[in-house]
Amino acid sequence: MTKGILGKKVGMTQIFDESGLLIPVTVIEVQPNVVLQVKTVETDGYNAVQVGFDDKREVLSNQAEKGHVNKANTAPKRFIREIRDAELGEVGTELTVELFEQGDIVDVTGTTKGKGYQGPIKRHNQSRGPETHGSRYHRRPGAMSNSATPGRVRKGKKLAGQMGGDQVTIQNLEIVQVNAERNAILVKGNVPGAKKSFVEIKSAVKAAN
Repeated sequence: MTKGILGKKVGMTQIFDESGLLIPVTVIEVQPNVVLQVKTVETDGYNAVQVGFDDKREVLSNQAEKGHVNKANTAPKRFIREIRDAELGEVGTELTVELFEQGDIVDVTGTTKGKGYQGPIKRHNQSRGPETHGSRYHRRPGAMSNSATPGRVRKGKKLAGQMGGDQVTIQNLEIVQVNAERNAILVKGNVPGAKKSFVEIKSAVKAAN
């Protein structure tokens, strides 16, 4: 069964395991989530559970949002996601960090930090030209295309542009610790996003059996 929950990235730290090994971990704050909707094959064509996280003021919500969350008897949410093929309970059910256990393997999805407009060297890790000996080619993108064939720039060429702000999933991360008192999950390694950004934690799709 697929499990999933939403949280907020706090930052990174490090802890020692039972053998004294130092482990870098990401701290994810997971306040209680609420099941807002349950979708089935009969009604929607697929199985999924819609989960909401982090209350927001009603003045910031429209009538449709208020009506949707009223079915679950909860406040409007800032972060809402669907978790496919999950069985997390009926509408209104609260999900806590205890949904996961130490040692579980999960996939974590977040939005990467925005870097703004960047050149091809930083954005695509391309090589630069020589600095001296009369070279006038330093950090430029290089040849765009052949002059005759195709006579245009091909789609997908790695050029300068907006970097970051993409949805990224890091797979097969291990949950090192679940702290129910502080509503926190400690995941081994790093996860995408800046501090205070929203992340989605789900059972790993490609976890080794």
